[in-house]
Amino acid sequence: MEFAEGVPCWVDAMLPDVEGGKRFYGELFGWTFDEGAGAEHGHCAQALLDGEPVAALAPKPDGRMPTTWTVYLATPDAATAAARVTAAGGQVITEPVPVGPFGTMGLVTDPEGAVFGLWQAGSHHGFGRLREPGAYCWTEVYVRDKSAVDPFYESVFAYGVYDVEVGGDEFRTWSPEGAEAGPGTAVGGRAVMSGAVPAEMPAHFLCYFAVADCDATAAAARRLGGRVRTEPFDTQYGRVAVLVDNQGATFGILQD
Repeated sequence: MEFAEGVPCWVDAMLPDVEGGKRFYGELFGWTFDEGAGAEHGHCAQALLDGEPVAALAPKPDGRMPTTWTVYLATPDAATAAARVTAAGGQVITEPVPVGPFGTMGLVTDPEGAVFGLWQAGSHHGFGRLREPGAYCWTEVYVRDKSAVDPFYESVFAYGVYDVEVGGDEFRTWSPEGAEAGPGTAVGGRAVMSGAVPAEMPAHFLCYFAVADCDATAAAARRLGGRVRTEPFDTQYGRVAVLVDNQGATFGILQD
């Protein structure tokens, strides 16, 4: 697959125990895993769905780092994109660096500190499967001050935007530059955290995976040692839930 600039093209999870992650996600989503990369690539294990790449699990190099899923947004030039991030009020955590022949990656934040990755494809373009059970399907960033964050993403990636109401809350979707903005072209979006969200919760991205049965997947996550942070509920886009894996990484599921 080819991915336009700003389109989510990959996700990975940083975990204390990759083997434990393989067992959890292997049973939850039907993933298998390759032999994994060597030390030079962080001992990263690629998750496969019917033989196609859908995600990666990597060991946390530092126990102080969060256990989390990270989404990577495609760019033809990671260094230039990182410069735009800084100019728009974000920060660069990890300067773009080559990852062997696979591509170039960097880690950055938006003005509120939500972390996301940049990926400039080499031999690895990203997802081999999308929007089917067991594969990535959506991402959204949760922020507190949309007036600080909206200009950032629209400046860095030239997104077209479309505002909708989800569950009574205002939500902004992003479409790639040049596409007519709207639900049919949206690749992600921005939500505003309500006052009910604890003040210590930082701005963050939430990555979603498609599932055939939201309720059954939530029950399976519990059985596998995870938990359900938000019980399954219906939206105009499908039935969703927010889960936490057996090591503390949060992700969403969507049954359309």
